[in-house]
Amino acid sequence: MRPPTPEDDEAYLHDYYAQGQQAIRDLRAAQSAIRQVEGLARSQDGLIEAAADGEGGLTRLRIDPRALRLAEPALGREVAAVLRAAQEDAARQAQEITDAAERAADLPRPLDETFVRGRVEQVARDLLQ
Repeated sequence: MRPPTPEDDEAYLHDYYAQGQQAIRDLRAAQSAIRQVEGLARSQDGLIEAAADGEGGLTRLRIDPRALRLAEPALGREVAAVLRAAQEDAARQAQEITDAAERAADLPRPLDETFVRGRVEQVARDLLQ
């Protein structure tokens, strides 16, 4: 979006505002989508399964009774690995949503003092002519 001519200021600012509002809606949608994320993982033997939400919190853990045959340290390592994998899966999904939202939020550069100064100088030149 290129800076407007003085005659187009109103339309430009309207479009600028509309793009900002759309970016906010897109970011809220991404935030909602992240809340729906469920990262899943299971052990190689399928006896331990876990799920994590988009913020990395554990939402489900299932341990098949046959997994209890493992020695305690081995079972602990296996459970920890499955939990970590579920959290990593959730984090990957959340990051994909975040990356897509960042790409969609393609806002024009903010209007700064140089825009206003340029506009005032243009008006001054027009008055002096």
